[in-house]
Amino acid sequence: MFGWEFPPMKSGGLGTACYDLCRGLYKEGIEVTFVVPKLPKDSKSEFVKLMGANQHVKFQEVDSIITPYMNTKEYLEVYEHLDENMKENYGKTLFSEVHRYTKAADLITKRSDFDVIHVHDWMTYKAGIVAKEISGKPIVAHIHATEFDRTGGNPNQAISQIEYEGLKAADLIIANSNYTKNNVIKVYNINPDKIKVVHWGIDENNPAYNTNEVSPFKDEKTVLFLGRVTLQKGPEYFVKAAENVIKYVPNVKFIFAGSGDMFPRIVNEVADRNLSDKFVFTGFLKGDDVHRAFQMADLYVMPSVSEPFGLVALESLKNNTPILISKQSGVSEVVTNAFKVDFWDVEEMTNKIVSFLSYPSLSYELKKNGFEESKKFNLAEPAKKCIDCYNEVIEW
Repeated sequence: MFGWEFPPMKSGGLGTACYDLCRGLYKEGIEVTFVVPKLPKDSKSEFVKLMGANQHVKFQEVDSIITPYMNTKEYLEVYEHLDENMKENYGKTLFSEVHRYTKAADLITKRSDFDVIHVHDWMTYKAGIVAKEISGKPIVAHIHATEFDRTGGNPNQAISQIEYEGLKAADLIIANSNYTKNNVIKVYNINPDKIKVVHWGIDENNPAYNTNEVSPFKDEKTVLFLGRVTLQKGPEYFVKAAENVIKYVPNVKFIFAGSGDMFPRIVNEVADRNLSDKFVFTGFLKGDDVHRAFQMADLYVMPSVSEPFGLVALESLKNNTPILISKQSGVSEVVTNAFKVDFWDVEEMTNKIVSFLSYPSLSYELKKNGFEESKKFNLAEPAKKCIDCYNEVIEW
């Protein structure tokens, strides 16, 4: 399995998804060797063999800004702040680590024994293709988010080309929702029969769910945004809805958790709308702090413009926090007990938030039913479906 991050080395949902999938596969008796770009010396896991590409190919360390979710705008904004002497060299690093990772796949493949190659998102697709050429073993390509999702329909052409080549080369593709599957068919003209949908599950036994954190805002309701502060996640719609909500429910705090290229713009917009006393900015949260944030909130809002799945919504339900999610998300396909709105419909988003905060019986029912529904999501089901995909390509 080729992936770009694995806890604790992670920056977002991709790392969590890979971690949980490997745990599920382990419980089903599947042995996984997971390859990441760089593996610290003290890294280890009880249920997966971790391998670092840096252990097989020597390369000069680069203070790289590459992350699994980086889009063209984010990269260019950082690039513009470099001095002229650095721009030429740093401009090449967007793909240099992907190249080194792919080169390492050659050596790792020759030294490993395996039945199937599983690759996660565009950064690892070239490595998978190399591994298949050397071993003759089949590729299962996991698509967590297309380049079109990440950039609001304005893709980096080089990335989308790699994405296309990887999906074409794959023997079978796993999409994390029908929403993602339809996007892949639309933008890359992939045969629908080649794509299997495996919705994400969630660790049902994480002790962090029992932290029982209490909100410090005793006399105020709390509405939470938690995610990357990027175009894809729709943070500006959250701010617009917040401005409307306080007209009807003044005793409310909006907790804004996350970081990303749009963060300065959002802070300025909050100030321009005279909402600073209503917002609390926490920055990027990880680990147990994520669960504490959910537990302190009365309602979690996920106004994503394009959300291939939205694992964070399941985490919210599991923390006993009701959710309002955009219809443009994969998780909306599998969750019934949730408010659902089009990301752009700020008026309807406002109405639902106000209704939730104003009517205790409504909030009670949504909270109770949402938590009960969260119990159906686990790690076993998606793992079994992935195993079915493995068996299918192996039998070919």
